[in-house]
Amino acid sequence: MTLADLPTGQTGTIASLAGDPEIRTRIQSLGLRIGRDVAVIRRSRFGGPIQVRIGTTDLLIRPQQAAQVILA
Repeated sequence: MTLADLPTGQTGTIASLAGDPEIRTRIQSLGLRIGRDVAVIRRSRFGGPIQVRIGTTDLLIRPQQAAQVILA
């Protein structure tokens, strides 16, 4: 399951990051690192950004980026 597939209100643990090295670096720079718990707070309509929470930090990421985050 990927972060893009995680239902709103649910929490998952990041198991790995997919994609090319540039995308992985970008995702990691946002704080999405292996072993961290991440929760989906809400989703925008029509395929817009997904609001996720890592610890006390909220982020908006594109669904394409969220699809690169593999959950355990």
